Amino acid sequence: MAVLDEINNEKQRVSEALVRVDAQREKLAGELAELEATERVLARYSKGSGMRRTTLTRAGSAAAPARAGGRMTPKRTASARSSSSLGDQVLALATGKTQREIAAACKGARPNHVGAAISRHKKAGRIEERDGKLYAT
Repeated sequence: MAVLDEINNEKQRVSEALVRVDAQREKLAGELAELEATERVLARYSKGSGMRRTTLTRAGSAAAPARAGGRMTPKRTASARSSSSLGDQVLALATGKTQREIAAACKGARPNHVGAAISRHKKAGRIEERDGKLYAT
């Protein structure tokens, strides 16, 4: 009977260790999700800091990318692949150009979207207007 008791004790010890490992895995999965969300926010709001996006996959499931609402059309898909957002393009082009010149330089972007981006940059204090021309601050 001593052998059966040892086996039962070992089973109990292994099952307790499995419970601890499972709890640790759940905790780490939560932390990973938080870090991925933080990375997305930092990538969105940091300007050319040289951050490289890394894709992390979990065993058994691939992380699904967050999608903006609405239907994905070929035009939106192509613009989503561009290296910089419209706001970043507008800010980079604000070097003594008029709003029309900036809108013409932003290929594929509608003029009202360019105007909205300029307005947001003005409100945030990143662009100022002098003599009808826009300058990044």
